[in-house]
Amino acid sequence: MRSKVLILLRHGKSAYPDGVADHARPLAPRGQREAGLAGDWIRLTQPPVDAVLCSTATRTRLTLAASGIDAPARYADTLYGASAAEVLREIASTDAAVRTLLVVGHEPGIPDTALALDPGGPLAERIADRFPTSAMATLAVTGSWADLLDSRARLTDFHIPR
Repeated sequence: MRSKVLILLRHGKSAYPDGVADHARPLAPRGQREAGLAGDWIRLTQPPVDAVLCSTATRTRLTLAASGIDAPARYADTLYGASAAEVLREIASTDAAVRTLLVVGHEPGIPDTALALDPGGPLAERIADRFPTSAMATLAVTGSWADLLDSRARLTDFHIPR
């Protein structure tokens, strides 16, 4: 059985306009540019994305738009401020037919999810040390999305688009 691919993307660098609540913060110009580079890298190095799971925050939605990834997206309020366990619960509801899933979220949920799935892999130390905006961790997943924690996942790449 061919493994599935899970791409965990932290949103692009956000702006901090006066009077704008955290959930509504937009991307900074740098975040816009790096989200585009993230999408380029995904298209160049990963299988086609079948589905996207995205936080409802403005900066995650804008990151997805700037990435140019054109796949059906599901937006989940629970990904905003989510722990690894909450991210994994959302991933578990992914349709079994999806082979490549992109998750666009926040710190600490995105890096913590990568580390929860492959805590001892060679890339884990880099991810634990620093997971900046627009960074991506990719994992090869054996088994179903629903049983992700009980199946195996292996970190295959960690990329910071700059």
